[in-house]
Amino acid sequence: MHDTTELLAQAQRGDDGARAELLTRYRDRLRRMIAVRLDRRMYPRIDPSDVVQETLLEAAQKLTDYFRECPVPFYPWLRRMAWENLIRLHEKHVKAARRSVVREVRSLASLPDPSAVQLVDHLAATIAAPDRRLIEAEIKTRVMKALGELPDLDREILILRYLEQLPGKEIAQVLKISESAARQRHGRAIARMAKLMNQDRHGDEL
Repeated sequence: MHDTTELLAQAQRGDDGARAELLTRYRDRLRRMIAVRLDRRMYPRIDPSDVVQETLLEAAQKLTDYFRECPVPFYPWLRRMAWENLIRLHEKHVKAARRSVVREVRSLASLPDPSAVQLVDHLAATIAAPDRRLIEAEIKTRVMKALGELPDLDREILILRYLEQLPGKEIAQVLKISESAARQRHGRAIARMAKLMNQDRHGDEL
């Protein structure tokens, strides 16, 4: 399998096969991102695969412009396009609460309930409980509460890492920060989570 840099070079030279491979190799990753963010009220009408297909068709039409400008690395470029398509679909399909839904999608803090539960499960397994006597349900309750108190950027890094399953380099590219800053942010977010959980426990004991 060719690496992305080689595929980009071949596609830029007009290799149709390289263009096709370049666009399809990120299909599963884009689908995971859409599935994590998609409002569950839209599932009867919208499948994440439909959003991915629309994004890849749009990307195919814009590849020449991308090669001319190369504004960002390739996957963050694709992901941004998928994100914008997701916002547009929310505006179109969730009409009853249009303004609030758009704010939800743009907000780094917001996740559909199943995705939030999945993130809590990941973090509950990652962060040591402040007290071994805490039962699993209580740990998850404290994780959920701590997540709500994190700064938006810290929370988004955890979403990108544990739900979208991006490596540190791509997290940095998506957030437009350095890779070292992304690593530091991730470490601080985990430390803050543990501290908030511990503070919450002590507050309950007062």
